[in-house]
Amino acid sequence: MIARPVLYNFRRCPYAMRARLALLSSGVECEIREVKLAAKPVGMLRASPKGTVPVLILPDHTVIDESLDIMRWALGLHDPQRWLAHIRHDLIAQNDGPFKYHLDRYKYASRYQSDPGYHRAEALKILANIDKVLQTGFFMHGDCPGLTDAAIAPFVRQFAATDPEWFASVPLPRLQQWLQAFLTSPLFGRAMCRLSPWQEGDAPVLLHQDYTNIDA
Repeated sequence: MIARPVLYNFRRCPYAMRARLALLSSGVECEIREVKLAAKPVGMLRASPKGTVPVLILPDHTVIDESLDIMRWALGLHDPQRWLAHIRHDLIAQNDGPFKYHLDRYKYASRYQSDPGYHRAEALKILANIDKVLQTGFFMHGDCPGLTDAAIAPFVRQFAATDPEWFASVPLPRLQQWLQAFLTSPLFGRAMCRLSPWQEGDAPVLLHQDYTNIDA
């Protein structure tokens, strides 16, 4: 048996981001292995042949390779910030379905041979709905962030970063304040530490230790 859970991770992947956020919120100790997408580790591919991150391997060799399942597993063990309370499953489904569809075709228009203006406008309609939700609280769970915020924020971050100047001009003030608050939180800062790609034989790096950024 392995000593602790092992997370195969890619720092910029929004699915991996939300898995890391939940693991950090839960306080569950795990080893983190940064993946180089052009040379994915054999152990990761053996555990999850689909080859996408995140992949969490538990000490009993159970494999969890869907980000929301990793979030629920970690928070099911320990949920000190009550992230599992008042989850908006409808908003997460909207994010993972239509919003992600339009985000990809806006951000990667040449790859999809799509009209980025159209897909940006369609994605913005979804964000306008989130802005309305935020009328009732600073975060989607009220005064404090929860699983819904953590599940959605990495994707909205990606959308905003595609054209930051334009996004800053969008008349969705609650959404912009929410995103800024989430992205400047200490938790998100910890989740976004940089690591060099893992190689076989490397000393274990724990997600929860105060490691130094070693890859600019």
